Amino acid sequence: MSQPSSIARSQPRQDHKVAKRLRRQVGQAIADFAMIEEGDRVMVCLSGGKDSHALLDILLRLQAKAPVCFELHAVHLDQKQPGYDADLLPTYLRDNGIPFTIVEQDTYSVVQRVVPEGKTMCGLCSRLRRGALYHHATAQGFTKIALGHHRDDMVETLFLNLFFHARLGAMAPKLLSDDGQHVVIRPLAYCNETDLANYAAMRGFPILPCNLCGSQDHLQRQAVKSMLQEWQRRFPGRVENIARALTDVRPAQLADRNLFDFVGLGREAAGPTLTAHDWLADRGDDAPGDAA
Repeated sequence: MSQPSSIARSQPRQDHKVAKRLRRQVGQAIADFAMIEEGDRVMVCLSGGKDSHALLDILLRLQAKAPVCFELHAVHLDQKQPGYDADLLPTYLRDNGIPFTIVEQDTYSVVQRVVPEGKTMCGLCSRLRRGALYHHATAQGFTKIALGHHRDDMVETLFLNLFFHARLGAMAPKLLSDDGQHVVIRPLAYCNETDLANYAAMRGFPILPCNLCGSQDHLQRQAVKSMLQEWQRRFPGRVENIARALTDVRPAQLADRNLFDFVGLGREAAGPTLTAHDWLADRGDDAPGDAA
């Protein structure tokens, strides 16, 4: 009888390490940013992808031993995409005894009608999806909305903002929605995508493919993702360092006058604040070389 290979024997240990690491990272993020508190009703947005599946599964496991009592409720938005399997997620959630709601809204037709062929669909799709989910959260009285964005998503967003919008900004682990009505949390903020993919495969989650924005391989985000993957391959640990940099921002070493008082720095006495106009004004002096 053949003996199991060392690779086969080591796989369960690797799976256990990944699961343990993800639970620890999610627990740390929840604690660091006070994401979940006593009595919270948390709406977990379940897209059907690997990340949101992992988020829901890990939160359920942490809930059993959490130091506070809170509710978890999975909410999936049926966007009426072609080929959508309407039974896949309800069957999985029902079989595992997970409270859930399926919200139906035909955002697919809206995006197809409004966005010109070949243009990026993500912006409009995201806004429509967010609006539907926020409306449901308000109607049902949820106190927190949990999204499945992970560490790599946050780093990618940093470079997207830097390259295409000329600003330093990423994804906050916890934020208040623009209308001030919802607290949004990202418990996977410390988790890397590779671990989440491995965890999803290990747990055998039923994955729903995205046939809308996910089918556009020319997106700017995909280009940034490829860049970061190449960096990580050539310089292991670089993405981790960038992610850690998001937690150690030093306004005095940047140039945002709204975040740091450069004007008042080193001023011995209060005097008039000079403007660019003051410095550039023509005072009638001869330019160098013009003197007779």
